[in-house]
Amino acid sequence: MDFWGTVLVLFRRWYVALPVLLLGLGGAGLAYASIPPTYLSNGVIVLSIPRTGGTVPPNPRLPNPITNPLLNFDYGLNMTASILIQAMGSPEVAGELGVTPGDATSYKVSNGSTNPESMSSGPFVFVYAESDSPEGARDMVARVMARTKVELLNRQTKVNAPRETFLTAMDVVSPTTPQPEQGSRARAAAAAAGVGALLSLWSTFAVESYLVSRRARRGAQRPGRASAASRDAQPSGVAG
Repeated sequence: MDFWGTVLVLFRRWYVALPVLLLGLGGAGLAYASIPPTYLSNGVIVLSIPRTGGTVPPNPRLPNPITNPLLNFDYGLNMTASILIQAMGSPEVAGELGVTPGDATSYKVSNGSTNPESMSSGPFVFVYAESDSPEGARDMVARVMARTKVELLNRQTKVNAPRETFLTAMDVVSPTTPQPEQGSRARAAAAAAGVGALLSLWSTFAVESYLVSRRARRGAQRPGRASAASRDAQPSGVAG
């Protein structure tokens, strides 16, 4: 059936299509209102090398030159950031932070890239948190950022790195003001509206098909009844 044929059926059976469509829209509104809003907050950490660099001079009388940490970035920082991202994303660390599957509050640590396999884009660690309350989202970001700094310290201590060469983590973006995230509610409402529209079309064409088939059956039965009535009306002496 072409487009205009579909429109014609919808207009002809509006008394079926319209109520079902309204029910679908009502379901969409109910879905939107029933899903609680969630709030998003984020923060960013950057890793930096100490002013005297990442090595200890073999001769104390010849110390390393003092440099600006913000002008001293190398690939090692990228690798360390990748290690921290992987560690902070583990279920064990999430459990230590009080996050379990299904909780209303969750977090994600990444390098800011949309490609999860690209883990060496820079010395940055991006933290995102989602919660059913603004306070919960912001508090989770703060806790994850603090735990990331502890993880950085523990990793360097574990490999017996000289204290003078310890990398530092600096907050580039402190936990931001939580913003409401309407995406999940909008998707649920759109899905309910889509289902309502499909049900409206299905029910309309189901009624149309039923009525057309019933009309066809009645039309097929009428000639049979007329022939039987004409035979009964013939005189008894007349041969059939």
